Amino acid sequence: MQRRGRTRTPPHRGLVPLTTVAGALLAVLMGLVFLMLVLAIQDARHSLLSARSGRPALDQVGVVQGTVLDMEGGQRSYVITRQDEFLTPWRAARAAFPAQAQRLVEVSTSPAQRQLARQIQRAGQSFVDDYSVPLVAAARRGDPDAASTARTLEGKQRLDALRAQLSRYLRDERLAINQRENALEARMRTLTIAASAGVGVAVLLIVGFGAYVTRVIVWPVRRMARFATRLAAGDLGARVPLSGRREIGQLEAAFNTMAGSLEKSHRRLRLLYDAGTAVGNTLDIGRTADELVRVAVPRFADFVTVDLEESVLLLGEEPTASETVLRRVARGGLRDDSPLDAAGALIAVEPPPGVARNPRTGAALIADLRAARGAAFPDALHTDRLLDYGMSSLITAPLSAQGVLMGVVVFWRTRDSPPFEEDDLSDARELAARSATAIDNARRYTRERETALALQRSLLPHVLPDCPSVDFAYRYLPAGTRAGVGGDWLDAIPLSGTRVALVVGDVVGHGIQASATMGRLRTAVRTLADVDLPPDELLTHLDDLVLHLDDGAGEQAGEVGSTCLYAVYDPVSRHCSLASAGHPLPFVISPRGTVEPAPGQAGPPLGLGGLPFETTDLVLPEGATLALFSNGLVHSRDLDLSHGLDRLRRALAASGEGESLEADCDRVVAALRTGEPADDVALLLARTRALPDDQVATWEIPADPEQVAHARTLTTGRLGAWKLDELSFTTELVVSELVTNAIRYGGSPIRLRLIRDTRMLICEVSDGSSTAPHLRRARVFDEGGRGLLLVARLTRRWGTRQTAAGKTIWCEQALPVTDASTRSPGSVDW
Repeated sequence: MQRRGRTRTPPHRGLVPLTTVAGALLAVLMGLVFLMLVLAIQDARHSLLSARSGRPALDQVGVVQGTVLDMEGGQRSYVITRQDEFLTPWRAARAAFPAQAQRLVEVSTSPAQRQLARQIQRAGQSFVDDYSVPLVAAARRGDPDAASTARTLEGKQRLDALRAQLSRYLRDERLAINQRENALEARMRTLTIAASAGVGVAVLLIVGFGAYVTRVIVWPVRRMARFATRLAAGDLGARVPLSGRREIGQLEAAFNTMAGSLEKSHRRLRLLYDAGTAVGNTLDIGRTADELVRVAVPRFADFVTVDLEESVLLLGEEPTASETVLRRVARGGLRDDSPLDAAGALIAVEPPPGVARNPRTGAALIADLRAARGAAFPDALHTDRLLDYGMSSLITAPLSAQGVLMGVVVFWRTRDSPPFEEDDLSDARELAARSATAIDNARRYTRERETALALQRSLLPHVLPDCPSVDFAYRYLPAGTRAGVGGDWLDAIPLSGTRVALVVGDVVGHGIQASATMGRLRTAVRTLADVDLPPDELLTHLDDLVLHLDDGAGEQAGEVGSTCLYAVYDPVSRHCSLASAGHPLPFVISPRGTVEPAPGQAGPPLGLGGLPFETTDLVLPEGATLALFSNGLVHSRDLDLSHGLDRLRRALAASGEGESLEADCDRVVAALRTGEPADDVALLLARTRALPDDQVATWEIPADPEQVAHARTLTTGRLGAWKLDELSFTTELVVSELVTNAIRYGGSPIRLRLIRDTRMLICEVSDGSSTAPHLRRARVFDEGGRGLLLVARLTRRWGTRQTAAGKTIWCEQALPVTDASTRSPGSVDW
């Protein structure tokens, strides 16, 4: 019994606070690193913008220089050539110069450059206003002074000064730009170093945090995942080593507790599953109890005992819960020397007093047998033997069916095993409930089987009749499976003229219904046999009867597939006629021992309706044996029909010389059936006899009333030869009446036959008319109608049968006791 693991107290410092602190520190450091990177990037951006801001000033200086050159070139060309087309670029340059000079002031990047740009603006504007405009005006007036050397030198000086200012502005601006670009490069180097350092620190922090998480969380979880995989694969003994700390340690302990619970639950479910599959497979009460013992020992208990009511055990009756003593059905354990009473002993019903009992299930627990010794077991001697043997605890569970106690099962444990606990009561209850269901099913099967067997025995013939024409031996084995007894039957029916009818049939299904249907069919066959019909006609009437059998519920009780074999043997002619309705044809064993199947074809099973049956005629030598059998002898799940027929043929051929029919039956059944049959087994062996010629007398009687006296004379003479003078008077009267009726109402040919067997004297009169006479009560003044009444009163029995040429009227008289032969052996009770 696995004990529950103790719950560990949560640690003061768990993984959650530590992981939170480490994560927060990592987040702060990563934030600082990224802040430094952002600031450095912003500084670099400003430096880059500053370096880029000098480029417009350089471009604007070039623009201003070009404008000054255009203006100077235009004025000079006009002064020299006096052509107005040169004034167009001059005017455009003069108009654009103010705005361009102002733009140069605006794009200057430093106050010194801006001051220098203003000087360039003033010097250029002065050149335009004070020199260029007056010079052009003088040239347009034609003033010769405009082209003088003095004015030209003045203009040159002014332009040189303006150009010097522009060159100095350009030089200073380029120097500033170079300085800013150098500063930007230095800052970029600093930014790269800072970014690399920040990324390195961030990587180190991430690696450290990952290593911490991997060591503290990932590796333990992966280890538990491996053990969980083993547990899921069925290794219920997988356990995680308790090497973790904080929540991981708790998780490892919880995992081991869960694995232990799963292992315990699996053992319990496996026990109950095995109990469900192993207990109750045989429908035998004793074997079911033994199966319970084998399932419970040693997985649940060290020793187990099962006790039941005797009425349930032996007869399958309903439990009464009123018996004070139970019969021990099964006992088992780890050893065979336990002091527990053996199987078959009588056990008191009352449970020990003072026992902890489960109010829902009735299961009782004694956890410590020694502590409960005084109150629970008044029998101190027996208790001491149990304690000395080592018994320490027990559970008693009732075996109940439909709320009624059938018995009790007791589970014992010794000191070598952990004592029973409260949790074990549910397992004991489940085992007892499943076993009680199986035992109740076995009990019901036993009762139904006994009922079906009783019904079948009452419907089958207890003793086969003693027939002078054949010797009988037979065996009938009911089915031994849980399906119950089947509907097989066999019969021998004496017929007129020392003939005998042999019948073997099989009703599909098992149980009481099959037995009842079998009884109805057997009765129908006997009734139809009294009519003395040929085999094919009898099966036709039987088939029609099966179609109309009703069980009282509006359903047909005659199952389609029921079979029957009907054979008639005449010892006078040694003629045998047979017909089959879906039943295997018999084997014919010659007096020399050769075995051959009877010729012919089996017709359709009974219950199909409208299909013909065929009669097969055989002539059997005296001493030949007919072997009639049911399907259960030659066919089963493990035995093909053709193989079964071959085995039966070999078994019949193995008969020893002089072996009796009883011995033949035993040998054949033993050879073909080694265990309990899955279907009913019926075997009928009939060895034929033949009546000697001196026991049969036959005469042809002409259709002349005067021949009646001659018939009486022939009869008296034959009876004298047989030394049956005591029967002469009666026989003369019977022959006179029958021959007279044949001559008067029948037709030629008329034949008189006397048969003397070991018990009867049989008188038969045949004629060519198929009209059967009927017995009736003659009135006072009637002249006829008393002949058959006289025959019926003087003889033991009488009847008619149809023949191919007409009909035969027969009657029987018992031989005197001194002449009657003794009863031949061979009749055996069922």
